[in-house]
Amino acid sequence: MHIKDYFGTMVFSAKTMSEYLPAKVYQSLLATMQNGTKLDPGIADEVARGMKKWALQNGATHYTHWFQPMTGATAEKHDSFYNPDYEGGVIASFSGKELIQGESDASSFPSGGLRATFEARGYTAWDPTSPAFIKKTGEGVAVLCIPTVFCGYHGEALDEKTPLLRSQAALVKELYRVAKLFDLSSDKRPYATLGPEQEYFLIDLELFKKRPDLIQTGRTLFGVRPARHQQLDDHYYGQIKPRVLAFMAEVDQELWKLGIPAKTRHNEVSPGQFEIAPVFEEQNLAVDHNMLTMEMLRMIAFRHGLACLLHEKPFAGVNGSGKHNNWSVMGPDGKNWLTPGETPHENAKFLLVLTAIIKGVDEFADLIRATIATAGNDHRLGAGEAPPAIISIFLGAQLTDIIHQVETGGAKSSKASETLEIGVSSLPVLPKDATDRNRTSPFAFTGNKFELRGVGSAQSCAAANTALNLSFTWAIDEMLTALEKDISKGKDFNEALQNLLSKEIKAHKRILFDGNGYGEAWKEEAKKRGLSNLCTTPEALKAYKDKKVIALFEKYKVLSAVELNSRYTIKEENYETVIALEAESALQIAKTMILPAGISYATELADSCEALSVFKNKGVEKLAESVAGTVDSLIEAIEQLEKSIVARSSKRMITAMHKTREFADKLETVVPDNQWPLPGYGEMFFLM
Repeated sequence: MHIKDYFGTMVFSAKTMSEYLPAKVYQSLLATMQNGTKLDPGIADEVARGMKKWALQNGATHYTHWFQPMTGATAEKHDSFYNPDYEGGVIASFSGKELIQGESDASSFPSGGLRATFEARGYTAWDPTSPAFIKKTGEGVAVLCIPTVFCGYHGEALDEKTPLLRSQAALVKELYRVAKLFDLSSDKRPYATLGPEQEYFLIDLELFKKRPDLIQTGRTLFGVRPARHQQLDDHYYGQIKPRVLAFMAEVDQELWKLGIPAKTRHNEVSPGQFEIAPVFEEQNLAVDHNMLTMEMLRMIAFRHGLACLLHEKPFAGVNGSGKHNNWSVMGPDGKNWLTPGETPHENAKFLLVLTAIIKGVDEFADLIRATIATAGNDHRLGAGEAPPAIISIFLGAQLTDIIHQVETGGAKSSKASETLEIGVSSLPVLPKDATDRNRTSPFAFTGNKFELRGVGSAQSCAAANTALNLSFTWAIDEMLTALEKDISKGKDFNEALQNLLSKEIKAHKRILFDGNGYGEAWKEEAKKRGLSNLCTTPEALKAYKDKKVIALFEKYKVLSAVELNSRYTIKEENYETVIALEAESALQIAKTMILPAGISYATELADSCEALSVFKNKGVEKLAESVAGTVDSLIEAIEQLEKSIVARSSKRMITAMHKTREFADKLETVVPDNQWPLPGYGEMFFLM
């Protein structure tokens, strides 16, 4: 079957709706989906009727309100379409009320103090801007999934989608203001776009089952990097092995059925590491699709006898996994506003938008950093393969030069080309590819989008994009207000814009950095510039307590101070829970698997020394003493780890885990392979 014959077949898309809904209902719902018009509740029963008919024809027996609580995963409660009739049989039913609103037990989901445990009632509400879909997880198992928001009894946001949608609404309002200012067409609804590149690891499922640390925590708490790993650079973009390619092919097929535009697949840098990337979509839909992609990666890997690891750092000493968050904005004229234009007027708009991004990211860099802060990402950020914890912006030599010209009085030329066309606005024509790429930058301009490279592979993109939307919204709001004020006083538009851009660039240029973000020199330079270097999650999360951050969320009605504080509480508790879980897992593995193996080998060596004493073999004695000493050190480290767990101190647990791993890994290098209780890195990397 050709791809075009099954792409989107499991989605209640606009095309499918046109076949199952009355024309007026279809047009009304389409207007809500595409233009953001308010949903007409009067069409709910007709939509539910058509959606049910379609779902039943595709084998669905149940429906669910599919939502994204603050757990980092998705949630669903299945209800059957079928109810008993009065003749001893069953009848399928699905009402508009059941479509629009559901009730879930909210007591066991993270709320960060928004509600007491006994306040169990929570509601899910249909998000018509993200189409319903059918998820098939096995033979005869099909469920109609309806994307929804999740809130508490009093309307408090308990999910990731609600603040994202609210931030989008605020952003859309400002994009319309820009369009009006530049007298641009407003025929289409503006929106933010997203293209998340998803990295992941694959290992053999049987090896995964033999690693309690992977099962419990998603990462290896012990393990020695093999002699051969990624240093030959031969895995990156290398030939995809047949077993992995078969897995990837099925992933693509299942994603295409769900209307997810999977585009690119390839080997990543580390052995056993891979990437999948989609075509850009409207931001809310892209977040939903990425959550589904992660789910499909795990499920389909299992069917191929593989385990998919989405942890940011499942293996020490090699590259971790991120989720490159490619963000841009589409204007109401239907154009990407981060694409440099061909006329001075278009480039005036481009530079206004670009400057607003610079201003917003500089002002709210700590907030952006907080949204990507997790225990897993702490292992990755600042390492050799990931952007530093310092938030900065890369523009590339050409755009940086133009920005400098704007700052000093007006851009008239470009480094990479001849003199550019100059209009009355003194703003130049810009080339389509105005930058190279800087893989060390946390927030890099890559031609027609900005790439936030710090999002962790296991994370939802929702929080980071909420922060990007809001920082831009705030900045463009302030700039437009100032510009509109000047124009109302009779100032020339182009002169007022040039003065505004120059002022804002001078105020926020400290955030611009095109150099090596991995270098130690950048840390010193960033400190001089007053940029934060928040290396750990506890440091980064403090941004949620910042008064200006609270004011930002409240001004644009995205989250109240109480709702925002709940995010801080949830993230802080999650961090501490993850560290404690890792510590307890490490303790159990060290005591019950690694220590016995070390003692057994030390005993074996001691017996060998005694048997070989007649030969006075100093080498064996030296090895026996070394192994015995390492075992003693491991025992001491285990004791410290136990004490840190009792004390419930995350810092002490991290330190104790590192020490325990140090001696456990030292034992792994000497204990015979057939006596070591855990599959090694070499086995997991290269057995596919």
